[in-house]
Amino acid sequence: MLVVMKKGSGDTELTGVIHKITQSGLTGHVSKGMERTVVGVVGQTYPELRDMLELLPGVEEVIPISKPYKLSSREFQHEDTRIQIGDVTIGGDTLTIIAGPCAVESEKQVLDTARAVKEAGANILRGGAFKPSTSPYQFRGLGKEGLEILALARSETGMPLITEVLTPHDVDLVARYADILQIGARNMQNFILLDEVGKTKKPVMLKRGMSATIQEWLLSAEYILSQGNRRLMLCERGIRTFETYTRNTMDISAIPTIKKLSHLPIIGDPSHGTGKWYLVPPLALAAVAAGADGVMIEVHPNPDQALKDGAQSLTFDSFRQFMAQLAPLASALNRKLPASPEERGSD
Repeated sequence: MLVVMKKGSGDTELTGVIHKITQSGLTGHVSKGMERTVVGVVGQTYPELRDMLELLPGVEEVIPISKPYKLSSREFQHEDTRIQIGDVTIGGDTLTIIAGPCAVESEKQVLDTARAVKEAGANILRGGAFKPSTSPYQFRGLGKEGLEILALARSETGMPLITEVLTPHDVDLVARYADILQIGARNMQNFILLDEVGKTKKPVMLKRGMSATIQEWLLSAEYILSQGNRRLMLCERGIRTFETYTRNTMDISAIPTIKKLSHLPIIGDPSHGTGKWYLVPPLALAAVAAGADGVMIEVHPNPDQALKDGAQSLTFDSFRQFMAQLAPLASALNRKLPASPEERGSD
């Protein structure tokens, strides 16, 4: 349920509501918007609680939430969530462009890619230090060495880093290096891991599971949000269907659906959504047209030599061409692209 506070009510009334919720063995999560302050009540509620809360000073009304997901819903927070990482804002009118290699392979590979994608207009660098693989015989990442290489690229380019964390045991290590913790599709329902990344208060990207429904996806988001971490974004990366030509089926309809149901930012990942490099630009454009807050694209200096996912990686040239295609679409949608180094007055 939601406790809607009256306009003009202050911290004293809000504290009283939180105290009553806690006293009842539940948890209260506060959302302060421009027009109203709302307290989301999380836990097993009971009908009498609504009457008790409505009697408290400063309470305007108590609204039951019909959806099983609470904190990620538009009912709890009407305004879109925005996540600030340095001078990068995820959400709002500026598109977020995340680019980089699937896997960290070498210092030169990462630094060359970081320089190229930044010059083309990306504002967040991606790269996997720990890589989950369907086969145990495939490349599984450089681990801590990969994190150190990513950190070196950040120090040179100034771009925030996003990288995947695979296990609860690795959360502290990855959080020391990464600006954004990525939860991959295979871990969307690894609830212990979700709890741990929620406790870090680091920004988190939660990818949709390969066969997950929208509701299951948002319920996974609840695990992170319920730990007090509000710096959460979602990522549509394609789902598994009967189609075998593409790696996955990119569910473009999920993007406006999430926008309707949730306040969380959503990023499109057409690289995993298709598995084919030549399908990445059109699907990325479609994701932006559908309302995505940004896209995440795999870029590699030599895709034919990549240790992971070369078939879905753009070259430096094809990434620059994509960014040129994106510019007029962004303008038509009244969306901004990240400022170039020249516009920022750097380099």
